[in-house]
Amino acid sequence: MTHHVACIGAGFVGGPLGVIIAYQCPTIRVSVVDKDQGRIDAWNSTSPPFYEPGLEDLLATIRQRTIESSGPLEDFERQSIENNLSALQQAQSNLQFSTDVNSAIQEADIIFLCVDTPTRSSGSGKGCAPDLTNVQSAVRTIAQVANSNKIVVEKSTIPCGTSAMLRDLLHACSCHQVRFEVLSNPEFMSEGNAIADLLSPARVLIGSQQTPAGRDAAEVLAALYRKWIPPASILTMDCWSSELAKLAANAMLAQRISNVNSLSAICEATNANVDSVAVACGFDPRIGSHMLQSGIGWGGSCFQKDILDLVYIARSLNLDHIANYWASVIEMNDYQQNRFLQRVVSCMYGSVAGRMISVLGFTFKENTSDTNNSPAISVVKGLLDEGAIVSIYDPMAPSSQILATLRLPEAELERLQICQSPYEACYSADAIIVGTGWDEFRTSSEHPVAEPYLTMNGTNSASLTPPLEKPGRLDWTQIVYRMREPKFVFDGRNVLDGEFLAKLGCRYVRVGSASAWDTVGPSNNKIYV
Repeated sequence: MTHHVACIGAGFVGGPLGVIIAYQCPTIRVSVVDKDQGRIDAWNSTSPPFYEPGLEDLLATIRQRTIESSGPLEDFERQSIENNLSALQQAQSNLQFSTDVNSAIQEADIIFLCVDTPTRSSGSGKGCAPDLTNVQSAVRTIAQVANSNKIVVEKSTIPCGTSAMLRDLLHACSCHQVRFEVLSNPEFMSEGNAIADLLSPARVLIGSQQTPAGRDAAEVLAALYRKWIPPASILTMDCWSSELAKLAANAMLAQRISNVNSLSAICEATNANVDSVAVACGFDPRIGSHMLQSGIGWGGSCFQKDILDLVYIARSLNLDHIANYWASVIEMNDYQQNRFLQRVVSCMYGSVAGRMISVLGFTFKENTSDTNNSPAISVVKGLLDEGAIVSIYDPMAPSSQILATLRLPEAELERLQICQSPYEACYSADAIIVGTGWDEFRTSSEHPVAEPYLTMNGTNSASLTPPLEKPGRLDWTQIVYRMREPKFVFDGRNVLDGEFLAKLGCRYVRVGSASAWDTVGPSNNKIYV
């Protein structure tokens, strides 16, 4: 029976996983540990280190459950605990965030490896193979500290065959006479939907060594998951298959997006509409409609890294045709981003030098604060390289994170502004680019085309924060009114109502549809410069 679970790594994988286990299994102690004190401090505050819908609510529920389980409290005592999360963590909570890695290892029955596995930046496999330095470091620590039998679970995405390597490393470095069983249990969380994915996963994979001890360990982990996941959704297999299935799943999802994006290029060069094409294809039950939304490309921490890992494996096995096939998925994504940038420049009469361009959204997708490999990165850098003046607004990515992601030279920083509101970002813009499909950016045909108003403040300048027509949504009437002529809106996520914006006087350009403002193509109504 499992009494204590540890998650090594308090990032996007380990943090939410620990929260869900603690939430679903009140009798099991959960320790989420990390060497990064700042990250742990964030987890022990009221604001986790990253945004994920539902995460803060679950943390609050667990902490409130802790207060209630501690028995009757006087009002002043309850207020004291609620204001002091460190005290709260000690009040019989089954969820702990700490930097004490050794204690977590010693006390845990099951240890989840949730550390980062970035792509190698040097050495053999540079640019493709994953860097297992963090994984190996964690495993060596487990081997040296563990004083009782442990089940070690690969949660991080790792290459095929890693479980065997970790098993050998654990036994070779062990300082005590203990047994280790290594399982593969890849995560299938989608950023922005991680909590729902953990609460109701489509499937849970558990790979084990095909021995009695390996199968027993797999059953222990399966029993933990069965506390909230239907048994039919838990699949057991060998470690190699489980490890490869994770890479294959992400590669296929990225490939699906690249498929529809490749069709968007054909649609823009003709009079076809990529949304209509996607709907027609999606009606075929063998294809389905999921993830057929065209845009400026995919991003995030997983897709590119996992495809590169798959490419590396194929090349290592001398399967060059297979490697080239999967590498082309990344090439198509890069091409889509570059093509979008060139279309912006082309529509704006071949030059954006000195033009003010607003980028709405910088995270790689909506409902997350992750900016890793965001398509907006290449768009912003490309615009700056073309001489544009760029303003950025994102509701969840802080300025410091955006700057750290871009890593711009000083000369380009002078032409970049990170804004605290979309109205500030779009004020006097020559063009607006929607880089992320945040709900607040969306339009609908329900919005009336009202006479624009212009309020004045004490400094005799226009107010940048007018009241919204709809709570949480932008007032596009006011956004467009404050733009400079000619007013371009480039919809990189196809989330805007083009007809509505056209009535406001915009030159609207979307992915996967020909535009009157394109300067190339067969359409007779296009403008050539």
